[in-house]
Amino acid sequence: MIIFIRHGQTTTNAKGLLVGRSDPELTELGQRQARALAPLLAGVREVWSSPLRRARETAQLAVPHVQARIKESFIEVDYGDLEGEPLSIVSAEQWEAFETDHELALGNGESLASVDARVHAELDALLADPTSLLHQAHEHLAIVSHVSPIKSATVWALGVPGSVAWRTRLDNGSITTIATRRSAPALVHFNMVPALH
Repeated sequence: MIIFIRHGQTTTNAKGLLVGRSDPELTELGQRQARALAPLLAGVREVWSSPLRRARETAQLAVPHVQARIKESFIEVDYGDLEGEPLSIVSAEQWEAFETDHELALGNGESLASVDARVHAELDALLADPTSLLHQAHEHLAIVSHVSPIKSATVWALGVPGSVAWRTRLDNGSITTIATRRSAPALVHFNMVPALH
């Protein structure tokens, strides 16, 4: 099984900013969110992480017993000129265009079609390898990433167009799991958020 983990809250998440390739750290809440995941990750044998600090910090706190392997494929979408700007700077018309045209790069950054291409290539390789952890019932691969790559993995598992991702919500510190059923990918859980103590 693959367990996708969205990183904990960052300083920029807390301010409602567009966060793509910038590298903010986790807030105190984000650290708590990451630690709260640990009890759910006992069967994790391997960890992949986006190269960004918020993902690496989350991996270290959530799965401290496994050294994360950096995977560029699972980095967040690049918002280009809009990076670090308030969400409110994007007009309703711009959001509608971004949501309906998968090839559009918001702020001259990266298109969601490009995110799909890199994420789906990694997942296709895991699916094609019968010895990969995707096909194991009791040993798991955890991938610590961001909203766009995890939503991309979700549409891959469901076999639906990438635009379906806009009908989903993915919270900080959440878990989404994908397994296989008769050699095809299957979505098991989506956006599971453990209680904070």
